[in-house]
Amino acid sequence: WLGLNKIYSITKQGNYLLRIELQDWRGNRRHIEYSFSLGGPSTNFTLQLSRMSGSIPNALPEHEELRFSTASNSNCPENHLGGWWHSECEETNLNGKYVTPRSRGRLERGKGLYWKPKKGRYYLLKSTKIMIHPTDLKSFD
Repeated sequence: WLGLNKIYSITKQGNYLLRIELQDWRGNRRHIEYSFSLGGPSTNFTLQLSRMSGSIPNALPEHEELRFSTASNSNCPENHLGGWWHSECEETNLNGKYVTPRSRGRLERGKGLYWKPKKGRYYLLKSTKIMIHPTDLKSFD
């Protein structure tokens, strides 16, 4: 994990895209890309997203200020683990506990890595990768 302070210091230098790659337990790989902005420590690393493209339905709120925290929304059961940009119950958590498909019960799955679009299936994930890259790669030649 690179850390939010370092990511903020990189992204304030220009425009970047956020790419999220997901792999489920059947070996299926999907991705989604967003244009994004990340605030600094004074904003609790507020994240704003706008979907660009991808092969999976969106599960993160767009055009909202999402604050990074280590606890889910107070209206939700406290079954989410790990720091993340929590905004609603069970939308997604890519920084949770590593939970295998053998785990039974909704509570245990909710502690794991998952992607849940508002209208769509629940993806229990084997792996996730979150990357950033500049929108203008020519400026880095």
